Order: sequence, then structure tokens, then C-alpha cells
Amino acid sequence: MDGPLKELHKLEKLTENAQGKAPSIENSLDSLLQSLRDVKDRINAGSVTEDTYVLLAQNVEAKKKELDEKQKEIYNGIARFGKALDKKFTQPLPAYDPLFTSDHAQAALERTIALHFLRTGQFSIAETFIQECGISIEPELRTQFQDLHRVVLALKRQDIGPALEWSRKNRDFLRDRSSPLEFYLHRSQFIRLLLSEPHAGPAISYANATLRSFYPEHAAEFQRLMASVVYLPKDRLKRSPYADLASDSVHTDLEPLFAKEYCANLGMSRQVPLRVIGDIGGGGALARIEKARTVMKERKSEWSQTDELPIEIPLAPENRYHSIFACPVSKEQSTEDNPPMMMTCGHVITKDSLQKLCKSNGRVKCPYCPAESTQGSALRVYF
Repeated sequence: MDGPLKELHKLEKLTENAQGKAPSIENSLDSLLQSLRDVKDRINAGSVTEDTYVLLAQNVEAKKKELDEKQKEIYNGIARFGKALDKKFTQPLPAYDPLFTSDHAQAALERTIALHFLRTGQFSIAETFIQECGISIEPELRTQFQDLHRVVLALKRQDIGPALEWSRKNRDFLRDRSSPLEFYLHRSQFIRLLLSEPHAGPAISYANATLRSFYPEHAAEFQRLMASVVYLPKDRLKRSPYADLASDSVHTDLEPLFAKEYCANLGMSRQVPLRVIGDIGGGGALARIEKARTVMKERKSEWSQTDELPIEIPLAPENRYHSIFACPVSKEQSTEDNPPMMMTCGHVITKDSLQKLCKSNGRVKCPYCPAESTQGSALRVYF
């Protein structure tokens, strides 16, 4: 999706006021309207001349040319975006029966879309969508999403205050999750002080006041922060073993980390659901599934398993939510009824395979090593 997204980003820039070779459409129209108002005022005042109309005609022609150039830029951007989409999606989209036919399913879909807009900070679009669909979103939930983006925007401005305040209020929750959020916020401020001040005194004082309590859980990182003081200034730190502390990612990574913990506190997934669907589907999953569907249709075969796909879908690590175990003996995926079982030798097979390998005396010989064990000694493995 990199190609289409890149062209879309260019198109969005073209439609902004300050982008593109020609002035924006809004500016050109505003300028033209102002010229017409000025001429109207002169006509009403009786001070109009032939030169006034000549200049007005020239101004109208110039603004028309500006509008045409801007429209041409936008149309070219749309054309490039369309070509990028055609290049990415070489196969036509398949036709499926409607999925959201019942009122309940339709309402669930509309609520999911509304929550997507709220969660991604598109509040004006969310309000319009909510009004047009006539759905109800709890005011408390709207306020929570507004607070989320207020804090994220503060982090973009390198202001950790709102995020620290939230972290202190939810410290028990963060500790139960072993989250490093509060420590990383203080680490970010420490590094800013370290690199912006002429000497390390303010940074060390800040660390002594705020980071000392985190030493038991983050001893190694605490020691790295203190050792980095030796490699000042910043240019020397970038060539040191602690060069990563001079990277902007130390600060920018706080935004997704905070959003993840905030949403987890609300009982929501760490990723935006509709974005995940788009990434997986647009990343090739739909094309692979449709290709398999076409091949099976040509071979007049059907896939009888409802809980797994007939082909493998490669997923990015952040989109792998459930570990999948395939038994090395039966080549089948484990299920709740047929879970992975680890023998005393450490090798893992599914429960069905374990039972088939079990002898009448209850002993099982591992299919991958000479070790023998009993069926009852095998332990279920939870991924």
C-alpha cells in the first residue's frame, strides 16, 4: 500500500492552501470576489471609469487561469492516485452477498465507523456521521477520546505534563501491565534537559527527583542514562554506545505508547480495528483469498473448515494476535479441543497425535527423539 498512500499524501498536500504551484482555489476565488466588491462600491459611488472595467476583465481572466492551473494539478494528482491503485489491485474486486443486512448488523457497523473517526481524532467528521446515521455514542466516551488526542497533541509539542498526569492517576493499572510509560516519559524529559542545557546539572537533578523510584524495575536503562552524561555534547553522544538516546524516536515513540495504554484502560484494542482491516485486506489478504476461492471453484472443491483458511496469509508481526501451532506429526493446526501438548523431552505435538502414539501401557515414544514418557506427564501448552 506504500505506492497508493504516497500518491494520496501528495493529493492531500495539493488540496491544502499553501501547497502546489498555483494559488489555492479558495484564495483565487476570495481575491476575485473582493475585486468585484470593490468595483461594485465604485459604481455605487459614481467613480467608475472605462479603465475600471478593463482592469476587472483582466483580473477575471487572470483568476480563471489560476483556477484552471490548480484544477489541472488536482486532476493530475487524482489520475496518478488512480493509476497507483490499479497497479496495486490488479484483480477486480469480487462480488459478495451483502454482509450487513439486519438492523443489528447495520447499527454495529455504523457504530464501529463512528468510533473509528473519534479514535483517530476526526471529531467533526464523526459528529456529521453520527447525526446522519442517527446513532448514539455515549458522551463520556466522546470526552475520553478528546482527552486522548489532547494528550497526544501535547506530546507532539514535547509537553509531557498531561501524559504524566494521566500516568500518575492510573499508576496501579500501568504497574499491573508492567508498562514502562511513566518511566519513558521521565526519560524523555531527562534527555531533553541533558541535550539542551550547557551542563548536565539540571538533567541529573531531574533524574534524582523523578527517576530514582523507577530504578528497581529499570535498573539497566537507568544506568545507561547516567552513563550517557559522560559522552556529552550531542554530537559525541551520537557516536557513543548510547547513540539511540539521541534519536528522535525516544520522544516520538511516546505517542503510540500512550495511545496504546489509554485505549487498554478503556478496554479497547491497542490498534484501530478498521485500520487493521484495511492493512490486512489491502495488503494482499483479499486477493489471496479470492484467488484460492476461484481455484477451488474451478476444481469443484469446497473448504469444509469454518475456523481456518485453506491458504496461508502472511501477516506483519503487529497483526499476529493468536499464535498458531501446527502439529509436526499430523500437520493439523491445534484447536481448543485438540491443544498442543508438551512431552517431558520438550517436544510438542497435538493431543490427538499424543493419544495415537500412546501404547497400551500408557507410554509414549517421542517421534523426534529417543525419549519415552507417559501420556499423563504431558503438559498442555498455552501460547
